Amino acid sequence: MKIRKAVFPVAGLGTRVLPATKAMPKEMLTIVDKPLIQYVYDEAKEAGIEHFIFVTGRNKGVIEDHFDRMFELDTTLAARGNKKAEQDTLAQNQPIAGATSFTRQQAPLGLGHAVWCARDIVGNEPFAVVLPDELVLNAPGCLKQMIDAASALGEKSNLLAVEGVPDHLTHQYGICGVGKRVSGKMFEVDGMVEKPPKGTAPSNLSITGRYILQPEIFKILETQERGAGGEIQLTDAMIGLAKTQKFYGVEFEGERHDCGSKPGFLRANIAYGMARADLRDGLRAEMKKYLEK
Repeated sequence: MKIRKAVFPVAGLGTRVLPATKAMPKEMLTIVDKPLIQYVYDEAKEAGIEHFIFVTGRNKGVIEDHFDRMFELDTTLAARGNKKAEQDTLAQNQPIAGATSFTRQQAPLGLGHAVWCARDIVGNEPFAVVLPDELVLNAPGCLKQMIDAASALGEKSNLLAVEGVPDHLTHQYGICGVGKRVSGKMFEVDGMVEKPPKGTAPSNLSITGRYILQPEIFKILETQERGAGGEIQLTDAMIGLAKTQKFYGVEFEGERHDCGSKPGFLRANIAYGMARADLRDGLRAEMKKYLEK
């Protein structure tokens, strides 16, 4: 099961991190020195993705600009004559390595609708869905772990990245039931529920922002009714698809960061900063100042 295409739903309004996202897409918020969208692109590229599909909305043009080459930057750096700075910066000024497509979600109808908007570009083949506001700090990346797991299965199936959450918070997430174990990190999914009422969750394993889906999901999304929050929920469509196809949960390795929330965004900056050898000592010294106050 070769996964060549990845869908990045980037049309959301980013209301949880206002006012930062009033005029700037949340996907362009920076973790250390790279925007969120760059991290998930790098993750998908590492996983072998060949076609990058961005589902955008109003005021998201800067995302397309970010992945274009800025020739003014090349010219300015060359004129300054600082070869090292030029080389370091030009390495970050390269266009996407692979095919790129942009399509619009013209109404805020939810994640399921955003995925459906990519149907004509994806076509009739399995594909990945990567949510840009969820980062996983690990090497190899979360998506590569999932694609490797899909290859090992050797069958037509769907995969979900899952992570354990505290029992008292399961009502805030999409939760999956745990069936037969395929390996230490992978199991057959035995049912899914979006934000179950407290005390009713089938497990504490939440469905996170990485999916590998079969194209039959589009037919279900086409007629999917609105669910939680008045939106077309991807989880509801996956529940429908699970009636005819297998789903597997992959307990990925790495530290997940919800960068769509303010605490998660701050935590991610600290975690990714501490993971950088060139920044670690200075960041630790600065944090110590505040901890001592």
